[in-house]
Amino acid sequence: MRVVSLVPSLTEAVALTLPGLLVGATDWCSHPAGLDVARVGGSKYPDLDRVRALRPDLVLLNVEENSRADADALRSAGVPVRVTYPRTVAGALTELGDLLAELGAPAEPDWLRAARRSWAAPPRLVPPRRAVVPVWRRPWVVLGSDTFAGDVLRRLGVVNVYDEHPERYPRPPLAELREREPDLVVLPDEPYRFTVEDGPEAFPGVPCALLSGRHLTWYGPSLAEAPALLAEQLSRPVLSD
Repeated sequence: MRVVSLVPSLTEAVALTLPGLLVGATDWCSHPAGLDVARVGGSKYPDLDRVRALRPDLVLLNVEENSRADADALRSAGVPVRVTYPRTVAGALTELGDLLAELGAPAEPDWLRAARRSWAAPPRLVPPRRAVVPVWRRPWVVLGSDTFAGDVLRRLGVVNVYDEHPERYPRPPLAELREREPDLVVLPDEPYRFTVEDGPEAFPGVPCALLSGRHLTWYGPSLAEAPALLAEQLSRPVLSD
């Protein structure tokens, strides 16, 4: 089987579990290190001609990473696609297990079993913290309802103040974010690269936790270490005057 992945987390999952199956991946597929496959552009704007030229038996996509237009174009060209859309940790673990089994894995890989154990009883903030979770600025975009990252944080004791918003990624003005008076601001380093110098200054006096975006948003081998790493990062926020 020849597989092209347009989803970084699935690229890592397939490459580690079934070496040799991948023949193509996006320019943003950074894990595992040293992955030697053809590159087909970004996940948002892949070069579909390059994808088709690789003669894949299957192309892996995700509802949030990739466009419906690209999925439809590949299907129209006769290329089989598999579209994933996990919105909870449990859903991600199930989708990963099903996908790898369908691709020919003889058993669940060690990293997936470790992820199941890690998320069975993850560390939690006590007491829970009310938080806003920006994922972009200029304009500000935050986690809303029904997102995978939101479920990750909920399991770690973070109460997203926009969890019941009708939109999955609302765009409230900064003034509104401040008016919510959160106990914590969660700032991941992807898709926007928040840093100690870029992000906390917008929320003076409010603790800001700088998180690994890969461990917050990727569903793959990083899930095994995500609970411990994210809990540690949540426990040591920075404060801007």
